[in-house]
Amino acid sequence: MKALVLSGGAGTRLRPITHTSAKQLVPVANKAVLFYGLESIAAAGITDVGMIVGDTAAEIEEAVGDGSKFGLKITYIPQERPLGLAHAVLIARDYLGDDDFVMYLGDNFIVGGITDLVEEFRGNRPDAQILLTRVPDPRSFGVAELDPDGQVVGLEEKPEHPKSDLALVGVYLFTPLIHEAVRSIEPSWRGELEITHAIQQLIDTRADVRSTIISGYWKDTGNVSDMLEVNRMVLESLDRRIDGEVDEATETIGRVVVEEGARIVNSRIVGPVVIGSGTVVSDSYVGPFTSVAENCRITDSELEFSIVLRDSSIHGVGRIESSLIGRHVEVTPAPSVPSAHRLVLGDHSKVQIHS
Repeated sequence: MKALVLSGGAGTRLRPITHTSAKQLVPVANKAVLFYGLESIAAAGITDVGMIVGDTAAEIEEAVGDGSKFGLKITYIPQERPLGLAHAVLIARDYLGDDDFVMYLGDNFIVGGITDLVEEFRGNRPDAQILLTRVPDPRSFGVAELDPDGQVVGLEEKPEHPKSDLALVGVYLFTPLIHEAVRSIEPSWRGELEITHAIQQLIDTRADVRSTIISGYWKDTGNVSDMLEVNRMVLESLDRRIDGEVDEATETIGRVVVEEGARIVNSRIVGPVVIGSGTVVSDSYVGPFTSVAENCRITDSELEFSIVLRDSSIHGVGRIESSLIGRHVEVTPAPSVPSAHRLVLGDHSKVQIHS
């Protein structure tokens, strides 16, 4: 069995971060989202991975390499532009051959991995197996309709009027029968080859399409709020570890990780928090659900429920929260400007000025 990992796409919902960085490499608890997926694939006993890459191919390849650090063998498959999930399957046909495969969206996060799902698929070997989860607003997802027996009878991509609240999670398992289905569909109104249409083609031809409803944690980390929420959830599982330097004037409370080479001076750190190697925090407060990557500088500031990427500095700006701060960013106070009021008032005016 092989894996097909999708690591292309423009990441428009994470701009401006993704103007200069691949969305799959934005870190959660100081580790790229993509890496969690690759580790899950390796834990499921899959070693051969085809990785779909687009405009950010060079950055993805630099971060992942040949896959050996994950126990994987990576083959990169370029996609000229994002034309849909089914298009990714189409262009990976030669690589996938006649093997069964799991398709994994590289910006999705699933707690607990996919080992049980892969084992279930290997044991039963339906033509396709999809993961579903209940969401409050399914209009932004592929949506499944089930019959009273729980069988998949229909799929829709981002429907205006969803027939259920069951959204497709970004993990799919297929036999080679899916290749015939992706060749038979036409682009949607979005100009993309939708994987929901291909799976619907399987359903229409009476193929064995099964679903698993997951109750565990899943997030598509495509926007800032979801990224911060995943970061929060991962940090909650931290074990306290102080490998860096923490001076006597500093107070650390709860699940705090200070990586080797980091230095904390005269500060208060309330976990769960992770501070990356080479980072210096001085005269500051870093509060719960915050991850600060390597080689950052946090001085005379307060930071909570935020992600700070590497090589950035925050100095003297009071409190920052619910924020995603990119690489090589400088956050400083604005220069003070003398205040003045410029008025052009008509006759008999009455003016109240609060100074």
